[in-house]
Amino acid sequence: MKVTVVVCNYNGEEHLPACLGALRELRGEVAETLLVDNASTDGGLALVARDFPEVRVVETGTNGGPCLARNVGMREARTELVLALDNDAILAPDTLERLLAAREATGACVVQPRSVFDAEPERVHYDGGALSYLGLIRLRNFYAPLAEAEGEGTVDVDCAISMCLLLDRERLLALGGYDERYFILFEDSDLSYRLRSAGERIVSVEDAVVRHRAGTPGISFRDGPLYPERRVFLHSRNRWVYLAKNHGLWTLFVSLPGLALYEAFGFAFALSSGHPLAWLRGKFAALAMIAGLGADRRRVQAARRVRDGELLVGGPLTLTPAVIASEAKKTLLGGVDALLRGWWALARRVV
Repeated sequence: MKVTVVVCNYNGEEHLPACLGALRELRGEVAETLLVDNASTDGGLALVARDFPEVRVVETGTNGGPCLARNVGMREARTELVLALDNDAILAPDTLERLLAAREATGACVVQPRSVFDAEPERVHYDGGALSYLGLIRLRNFYAPLAEAEGEGTVDVDCAISMCLLLDRERLLALGGYDERYFILFEDSDLSYRLRSAGERIVSVEDAVVRHRAGTPGISFRDGPLYPERRVFLHSRNRWVYLAKNHGLWTLFVSLPGLALYEAFGFAFALSSGHPLAWLRGKFAALAMIAGLGADRRRVQAARRVRDGELLVGGPLTLTPAVIASEAKKTLLGGVDALLRGWWALARRVV
């Protein structure tokens, strides 16, 4: 089956040669490669025109975030399937073949490969995950050595990571595609929740591998030393937009003790990282956005086929290792995590 490859790009000049170069070696039927550009200001578009003339560039005219670029790419595509990837993703030659085989076998709406760190390819970065009642993702095999990673073959997951995904474009667009209000962060959770609660299937293909490079400057965090202020704001805002839009009202009610504990934990972290005001700004921005979510929330609930008690999990929390580098932080996280999981073990019985 033919596939349209959609590369999401913003100021990716340093990544595009590796990303687009790998696509030339990709096995499988590629109908077209689109580069959807969010008003880049570097030399990336000139590089593409010079070195990759086979790539069709679609300019959005604004930096609306990866959600906008992915939606534009899906609408521009002329094939049923779209392979959407970020500009810092490098595919192995057999990645597409393996994803297509898994899609053919499962009929899944979303198929994702296993991503590893480009600088450390023997360690897993993203491998899908589960949806927490706290509005977070319980990531599978996060930072685990590849030799110790759990699962093999094709594995069902409840949440996909949008760095590289094979998508059924019509089914995704019918459910609204990516919600562009997030800009970035929690768009994966939002899309995955809507798909899974509607009964759609998401799978991770453990033997389809993609290398992941640097992430988004000013937002992504791996090794430190400073936690980005912009990430604190977006996390504080977008998590509550996601919860208010998607989770059932009864689920939100019985989750309140856990949600309150996590908010205290989140504010303490923002304070320790030097960004308490960004955390507070995020909460005020969330309130403004939640006021306009009524119609979207009704659509999510109308499409529901899977109840929250079947879909959501209690933990454990998965954090970037650099965030919990000290023993004191690990001990604190362990205590908070135990309380959060304990509450959901009780609450899920009535959800």
